[in-house]
Amino acid sequence: MALNTREYTERLERETLSPRACLSEHSRGRLVEIEPCPMRTCFQRDIDRVVHSKSFRRLKHKTQVFLQPEGDHYRTRMTHTLEVCRIARTMARGLRLNEDLVEAAALGHDLGHTPFGHAGERALSRVVDGGFVHAEQSLRVVDRLENDGAGLNLCYEVRRGILCHSAGERAETLEGQLVRFADKIAYINHDIDDAMRGGIIFPTDIPVGISQVLGYTHGERIATLVGDIIENSGEGDIIRQSEPVAKAMAELKAFMFQAVYFNPLAKGEEGKAEDMICQLFDYYIHHTDKLPSEYQDILVREGEQRAVVDYIAGMTDTYAVQKFEQLFIPMGWMVK
Repeated sequence: MALNTREYTERLERETLSPRACLSEHSRGRLVEIEPCPMRTCFQRDIDRVVHSKSFRRLKHKTQVFLQPEGDHYRTRMTHTLEVCRIARTMARGLRLNEDLVEAAALGHDLGHTPFGHAGERALSRVVDGGFVHAEQSLRVVDRLENDGAGLNLCYEVRRGILCHSAGERAETLEGQLVRFADKIAYINHDIDDAMRGGIIFPTDIPVGISQVLGYTHGERIATLVGDIIENSGEGDIIRQSEPVAKAMAELKAFMFQAVYFNPLAKGEEGKAEDMICQLFDYYIHHTDKLPSEYQDILVREGEQRAVVDYIAGMTDTYAVQKFEQLFIPMGWMVK
């Protein structure tokens, strides 16, 4: 019997991928079962579902590190996501793991991120019972909020890669674990690039001991980090780094927190962004009738706080500013 395109791809996976890879045909499935696609594997289908979602498109207007920077070349949450995806796929290819699974999880990992980056996340964590974790919100986006409330109905392995990308428990698949490393590799290195572009740090500021291990340029550091994971993760059920590279990466992250992430020059406006998010939250908690219609069902079924958090977390930077101005900034007098 002739194979359709999906079946042929699944056969190629069986023949070419590592025994440790998660094969598409062995997925634990979706929350709601659907007919298989004749052209795409289940993970390829999930890639398309994420890319065509509204929450994915909104990433281009969400802060990565610098709030509303003036310049065309600073990263946004969208470009960060694409860099994570490429790094993750390179490592997956080097380890003969499932690149489609890696890509689907990488593309979806930050769908639940707040406006104004981690400033928005900190603000919601202050006002929400139990705190706010963007990885959990990303899973909620694909499970509940997208597709007019029906969710994207992604595969179990993709959902776990999204949920486990930041902290806490590891994803069961090596592909999911790769996404966590790819996220760290991407943001540390592109944040260095953006900070240098903004005059916050200079190449000579990076401790020489770190550069001797990881490299002196953006490309050298990524090549070292990616190559080290491929070299040290060829066996077993855990993605790992060598001790010298892991130590240098931890030191580089600590340097970035001191020199960039807590730098008043780079992050001085974040307090205003946090206050803005908190005021929006307080307003909508007391005026739930002002929530858009698509959040009214959440309001009834899951409560005020859940509906307000979902609405605010889904905002872009520009939309949050626009709503704040409408609600709290007096309009100029207009003579009719």
